[in-house]
Amino acid sequence: MSTVRPRLIVVSGLSGSGKSVALRTLEDLGHYSVDNLPAQLLPALVKGKARPELWLGGLAVSIDIRNADDLAQLPHWLAQVAALGFDYRLVFFEAQSDILVRRYAETRRRHPLSADGCPLGEAIERERVQLAPLRAIADHVIDTSQLNVHQLRRQVIAELGLTDREGLNLMFESFAYRHGIPNDADFVFDTRCLPNPHWDVRLRPLSGRDHEVRAHLEAQPEVVAYRNQVIGFIDNWLPAFKRGSTRSYLTIAMGCTGGRHRSVYLAETLAEHYRQHGYPGAACHHRELG
Repeated sequence: MSTVRPRLIVVSGLSGSGKSVALRTLEDLGHYSVDNLPAQLLPALVKGKARPELWLGGLAVSIDIRNADDLAQLPHWLAQVAALGFDYRLVFFEAQSDILVRRYAETRRRHPLSADGCPLGEAIERERVQLAPLRAIADHVIDTSQLNVHQLRRQVIAELGLTDREGLNLMFESFAYRHGIPNDADFVFDTRCLPNPHWDVRLRPLSGRDHEVRAHLEAQPEVVAYRNQVIGFIDNWLPAFKRGSTRSYLTIAMGCTGGRHRSVYLAETLAEHYRQHGYPGAACHHRELG
């Protein structure tokens, strides 16, 4: 498989199979991302984003059953994209029907084809049939039946060759200690010693992704010191991991009480730091934010 990053990635597949996770992963990796794009607008979007300085990693769009009227013409629109001189990849996500039923039961979401009263199982099978032509022309087909969110993000990165140039990809994960430490973490840092934005009623509903929380934490000297010391630790040991292992991923987990403020902020800022310092594939996963 080529490790050249494609200029355009089209995400499609069955509802509930992980398309949203895939799109967020690509966005974390610097792609300009658009969800639920009408296929007929694809050439215009590509032409409008032709200047590479407008994004870091490429373009990523989600096109699925919500735009059923456009799907038959997708090969035509992709041909126009190719005619504009752009490489593209079509990635199709799927899962076993019983897994999809379980996922919908857990999230209580409605399937796009069940709005007319169609039973969930039947809606899933109808969608599978309608998307079969799209699956047939896909460059990559990813079955997510046995993958959790973290594994799916890794699969997307691996399948599309979105690793950094030295072959080691960094994954920063935030979590709440009350729900347990992630099983696949290589390093775990406890941030519960830092000031907690939860106790500020203005910041409590927000997360470490929000500007207000970031500004609040960055104004605390101990938070800045903690972040810099973690960066120093990682910088010190990364060469050893590169020399002594054939692994493709290194997972660094940041934990706090609720997994919403401190750990999220640190995971985000660390990923941003390493994207700018030789690891463009550095990604984030926030377990408690969904």
